[in-house]
Amino acid sequence: MNEKARALKLENTHFVTPHGLDKEDHYTTAYELAQMANYALKNQKFAKIVNTKQTSISINGEALNISNTNELLGNLYGVDGVKTGFTNNAGRCIVTSTTREGHQIICVVLGADTKKIRTQDSVKLIEYVFSNFDYINIQCKITEEFEKWKDTYLKQVNIIKGCKNTPNISIEALPYKEIPIEKEKANDIQIQIYANQVIEAPIAKDTQIGTMQVKIGNETIAQLSIKIEEEIKKKNVLDYIEELIQKHLPNLLINSEY
Repeated sequence: MNEKARALKLENTHFVTPHGLDKEDHYTTAYELAQMANYALKNQKFAKIVNTKQTSISINGEALNISNTNELLGNLYGVDGVKTGFTNNAGRCIVTSTTREGHQIICVVLGADTKKIRTQDSVKLIEYVFSNFDYINIQCKITEEFEKWKDTYLKQVNIIKGCKNTPNISIEALPYKEIPIEKEKANDIQIQIYANQVIEAPIAKDTQIGTMQVKIGNETIAQLSIKIEEEIKKKNVLDYIEELIQKHLPNLLINSEY
């Protein structure tokens, strides 16, 4: 379990017991519980189990009806998991997954004194998020701004001693297309691009020549690399001779007619 926690980069989680009961040096955080839930929900069987309100099982040939202890499941729109918990030290806890209109959030409440408080706090948090946040297609905005900037940049770039004057450039891809953003900050997205205008050959493929910063207000939410997609070799003597011929040959031909 601890190896898996390290693999998931859960730096504030450490397991001592497999069942989660209180033990010294057995700990985690609300944020990392959300990360664990997000990872586990990618397993379809797990997602189906935690979204099941009631089911019947057979023990030694006898049927037994069992119910999910998640009081929000089936009672709050969109709730599809995940797990309740209780120990004397942790109090009443719940990790809740809610999906509405294709968008999922994971909410974690720890240390509640009662189930009622645990439920009330979870509902408040879930409804607050869906009421106050929108999803913005940030990938679309990035692509649009990059293409506009590229039209201007490629006319200004100067590749010194290069066999090619205009490079093919691309921007690092985001691992997601949409981001949640507070509705009142939807117009605060800023995209800033910085890049070298003078580059000297030779240039290796995938050489970084700039960055794009995506900010919401003063917070940077992404920093993406701008790279040259191809190798650009340095001109040799023959390249310079060919360049001179191409430059002056038309004039020589015109003059020879006279």
